[in-house]
Amino acid sequence: ISTMRAAIKRYKKIVSKGGWKKIPSVKLESGSRHDAVVPLRRRLALTGDLRKGSSQSRVLDYHVVRAVKHFQVRHGLTPTGKVDRVTLAALNVSAKKRLRQLNINLSRLRTHSASAKKRYVVVNIPAAQIEAVDKDNVVTRHAAVVGKVDRRTPILKSRIHEINFNPYWTIPASIVRKDLVPKARRLAKRGKDILATYKIHAFSANGRKINPKKINWNSSSVYNYRYRQDPWVDNSMGFVKINFHNQYSVYMHDTPSKSLFGRNYRAQSSGCVRVKHVKTLVNWLLRDNSKWSAKRTDSLEKSGKRQDVRLKKPVPVYFVYMTAWADPKGMVHFRRDLYRRDGVGKQAAVY
Repeated sequence: ISTMRAAIKRYKKIVSKGGWKKIPSVKLESGSRHDAVVPLRRRLALTGDLRKGSSQSRVLDYHVVRAVKHFQVRHGLTPTGKVDRVTLAALNVSAKKRLRQLNINLSRLRTHSASAKKRYVVVNIPAAQIEAVDKDNVVTRHAAVVGKVDRRTPILKSRIHEINFNPYWTIPASIVRKDLVPKARRLAKRGKDILATYKIHAFSANGRKINPKKINWNSSSVYNYRYRQDPWVDNSMGFVKINFHNQYSVYMHDTPSKSLFGRNYRAQSSGCVRVKHVKTLVNWLLRDNSKWSAKRTDSLEKSGKRQDVRLKKPVPVYFVYMTAWADPKGMVHFRRDLYRRDGVGKQAAVY
C-alpha cells in the first residue's frame, strides 16, 4: 500500500503540471526518424521509462527503444521496443485517467489486503495472471486466460477444496447455446458428428444416454440435453480442474490450447480461468496432503487415470480486478480496464 501511495503522489505531480501530450498516430521502430519521437521522449521521461535529460533527437535510438520496452513491460505488453497500435493506445491514456486508476485500485488493494490470509491464490483478471502467495511472498506466478468481455470472469472469494485429475467436462448451458450447437450444425452440414469428433456424450433430462445418430441438431430439443466430454488429450479442461465453491459455476483448469498463453491479450475464455504450468500450482496446493509429490502428478497426467483429490487444508482463492499497482521496487504497472470497471473511458480498455 505504501508503494501505491508513493505512485499516486508521483502521478498527482504529473497531472498538476498538465500531464503529457498525445503522441501522433504513427508506427515507430528502431531507427525511425519522425517528429513524433520528440513528444514520445518527453512522455517516456515523465513516467521514468526514459532517463531525463536525454537527447531531443527525432530518431528512435537505442535509449528510446529500451524505454519503450520498459513501458511495455509495465503495461503487460510484449516488449518489442516498437511503437505499434496497442503501445500507442496505452501511451495515450491521459495522466489524469491513470491517476484515477491508481486511486481506485488503492481502494481495491485495501479491501483485498484486509481479507487475505497467509497462504492463498489470487487471480488478477485484467492482468490475466495468477499468483500463489505464502506469507506475503509470491511463490509461483502463472499466465492465465480469463473471460471474454461478453463472458466475464467474476470477482469472488472462496476456498480451493478439490483437484480433479483427468476430469469429465460437463458443458455449461451458455457454451452449449453459444458454441456447441452452432458448431454442431456447421459440422452436420459437412456430414460430420461433433460428438464423435470431440468425444462428447449427450444425455436426456432423466440421465439416459442419447444415440448421436438420432439427434437433429436443427431442432430446439438439443438445448435441453446435458453434454459431457470424456477425459482425453483434447478435453477442454486439459488434464486437471481446480474446484472451489461459488455461485457462478466457474473454476480454474488446464487447457489443450497452450498457444493462448503466449498472447498479451488473454480474455478468451467463457468465464473460467485457464492456468499456464498448472502442474506447478497443483503441486503447491497439495503440499499438505501426505505422500503427494510432483512425480505422482506427472504419473496421473501420463496415465489419463481419473482421480479426485481433496485438499487436506483448503486454500483461499481470490478473483480480483486490479488494473493498476506499484511493485515493491516502486515500478508502477497498468493493465487494460478489460471490463470497463474503472470509469476512465474506452481508451484504457481497448489496447
